[in-house]
Amino acid sequence: MGAAADHFMGLMSGTSLDGVDGVLCQFDGDQPRVVAHVALPFTQSLKQTLLELNSSGPDELHRAALAANALARTYVAVVARLLGEAGLPAWRVLAIGAHGQTVRHQPGLHDGTGYTLQLNNPALLAEHTGIDVVADFRTRDIAAGGQGAPLVPAFHARVFGQTDQTVSVLNLGGISNLTVIPPRAQAQAAQVAAVRGFDCGPGNALMDHWCQHHTGQAFDRGGAWAAQGEVQTGLLQALLNEPFLDQSPPKSTGRDLFNPPWLAQRLALWPALRAVDVQATLTEFTALTCANALKLHGQGSQQLLVCGGGALNDELMRRLRAQLPDVSVRSTAMAGLPPLQVEAVAFAWLARQALLRQTGSLPSVTGAQGPRILGAIYPAGDTL
Repeated sequence: MGAAADHFMGLMSGTSLDGVDGVLCQFDGDQPRVVAHVALPFTQSLKQTLLELNSSGPDELHRAALAANALARTYVAVVARLLGEAGLPAWRVLAIGAHGQTVRHQPGLHDGTGYTLQLNNPALLAEHTGIDVVADFRTRDIAAGGQGAPLVPAFHARVFGQTDQTVSVLNLGGISNLTVIPPRAQAQAAQVAAVRGFDCGPGNALMDHWCQHHTGQAFDRGGAWAAQGEVQTGLLQALLNEPFLDQSPPKSTGRDLFNPPWLAQRLALWPALRAVDVQATLTEFTALTCANALKLHGQGSQQLLVCGGGALNDELMRRLRAQLPDVSVRSTAMAGLPPLQVEAVAFAWLARQALLRQTGSLPSVTGAQGPRILGAIYPAGDTL
């Protein structure tokens, strides 16, 4: 890797289905320096199609292939904007890490046929950008017996880990996931203090769905609507009565579980509730599941750094702090990386790891048989 071409891009479109976050960055060791950040929303038709493809429906294969192409074209547009903002030619970028859009995630099937599916067309992205693309990050870990998720704890540990204290990182996307990072000095001395990471439950997915359905807005900006409601204890207990929440890590989940039908089944017991009270209860549910996960598996954490769209939800952050009075709960922006950039930078880092033939996985997180190099490389354009 020469000094002239030392940039990487990361593209992330997560379970919130709000669009693509893209970054152009450089690395000093593992520490990123973001040169440009672009957020491009999905068209309503693509968002609706991706949402529908999270469950079975007619002509799925054809619709999924067309959606993958549309997603790749959105990625191409983000790449062009990043290059334009930075005034950088494409040849200066070593690789793009493109996660794709998860529409199925079933890693733990008992008959050994677990799988994960991210819609993407990395060949199309490489063809139209002239940049190498690294994609398909989850399947190698699943092949090695792991969950294939969450993918970002190894990056969290490199960037946010501290020498003398335990730090946890909470990603509040559509699904929430937690990383617990022991002190580096302890890990080096004992060789037993491993990074842990797992999905906690829903992040923004249920709140966004309910807000869209009742207000027409894609999300509850700042949690202002939820702040007007009252938490309903009976509904909260019904939401908490979900077996996934009591499972021990490693574990991962997605819209396969926490989706509108899941919510409707529980709301059927409480048909007369005000919509605003349901939103308040969903916000409390998300905060409580994340706080419980930290209390159970992140003992000793003095800091909780929050990233993802949920970090911008003031009401959700307030409820998190109320549940964790002895922990400093703050945005990752306070640690040098804005919350909407963290996951995209993580995939730039994973692409870099793949090119360096170094692992981006943590068996202590996913339960895989060992560390693996994650991602498949799609070379750029005409290389002959």
